[in-house]
Amino acid sequence: MFKRQTFPCLILLLLAVLLVQPPVFAETSSPTANPGDTAWMLISSALVMLMLPGLALFYGGMVRRKNVLSSMMHSFVALGVMTIQWIFIGYSIAFGDSIGGFMGNPLDKFLLRGITPETLTGTIPEYVFIMFQGMFAAITPALISGALAERIRFRTYVTFILLWGTLVYAPLAHWVWGGGWLSQGHLLNGLGALDFAGGTVVHLSSGISALVAVILLGKRRGYPSGDMLPHNLTFTLLGAGLLWFGWFGFNAGSAVAANAQAGLAFVVTHIAAASGAIGWLIAERIHQGRPSALGAASGIVAGLVGITPAAGFVAPWAAIIIGFGAGVICYWGVLAKGRFGYDDSLDAFGVHGVGGTWGAIATGIFATIGATGLVLGNFQQLVNQIIGVVAAGLYAAAVTFILVKVLDATMGFRVDDEQEQMGLDQVEHGEVGYNF
Repeated sequence: MFKRQTFPCLILLLLAVLLVQPPVFAETSSPTANPGDTAWMLISSALVMLMLPGLALFYGGMVRRKNVLSSMMHSFVALGVMTIQWIFIGYSIAFGDSIGGFMGNPLDKFLLRGITPETLTGTIPEYVFIMFQGMFAAITPALISGALAERIRFRTYVTFILLWGTLVYAPLAHWVWGGGWLSQGHLLNGLGALDFAGGTVVHLSSGISALVAVILLGKRRGYPSGDMLPHNLTFTLLGAGLLWFGWFGFNAGSAVAANAQAGLAFVVTHIAAASGAIGWLIAERIHQGRPSALGAASGIVAGLVGITPAAGFVAPWAAIIIGFGAGVICYWGVLAKGRFGYDDSLDAFGVHGVGGTWGAIATGIFATIGATGLVLGNFQQLVNQIIGVVAAGLYAAAVTFILVKVLDATMGFRVDDEQEQMGLDQVEHGEVGYNF
């Protein structure tokens, strides 16, 4: 009798213990995301996404009226095409398991395989990190369109950015941010090349690629003697304002947390934009006798480009120097196209290529927070930055050269002279920007 009653009693005792005492494994449940960090990164992702319409307005105002829709479409379609590419394979190449430090395994996170709402990157859900980085992947090839504006086929452009994002942007992102060979701890004495928010990955790569593409494709019909004046600088100024606003997410969001480093990046981003505008306007006033609205807009963007790689590593006083220097240097970088005879339509190389190079080198000079640069006696960091600039620039140039050559031979990159004369809005899209 005792034995028959023992088993039910043990069952009841076990149930009572379970109801009163939580199981031990509940104490070792998976970590949860930090709500503050997650909220900030969601906002930052949206801010970077807003930069695409900002870029569309910035570029759209600088082209001739017959090409305004075509130019703006180059930015909007990049957001669509590169988002899908990023989900399929781009994110995996950039942030998958490293293959020799050159690229991530394309199949590691293919279609975001193995990622769930509970998967974290640092203190935020990985899905949020994917979207934040995906906005960078979308805007970078769109920057190149500024150099090619008013003379390229839409379908070839779409193919180009899809391939360029896969073969250039994603591997470069892995080099610097995904554990690749330029990451901190992988280069020379272990310091690594510093690129907080994309001076090398985004601006240098797109600017150098833009230069290669325009040299291969040639000038616009009638350039430089024809009427190439911007048709709506109010658009351009509005676009510059949206870019300035969105850049707070671009740079401060690259801390991937709502922390002190994000606060620093926010402050120096604003300072550099203001300094860039002042630097450009002073250079323009000295050289041409008067400052211009286009110069103000261009100086803002130049300052933002210059501070991007340094945003988490430099003090506010250094941001003044970097931003002002970017404004002056990029002003002369834009004038170089007249001297050397290439047609960089909307100054993608002059601002992003030149500004990205300056910013990366300036990071190695002025880094004093979380890293040490030349001003604190670390010459090696400057060397590392130069190596990063040269490596990224040569790689982007080589792959872009091949892509443009192949696409031009197979699909045709440029429209013909008659179509260019008519305007790409009508030829490529069957629409016009303005119906008066």
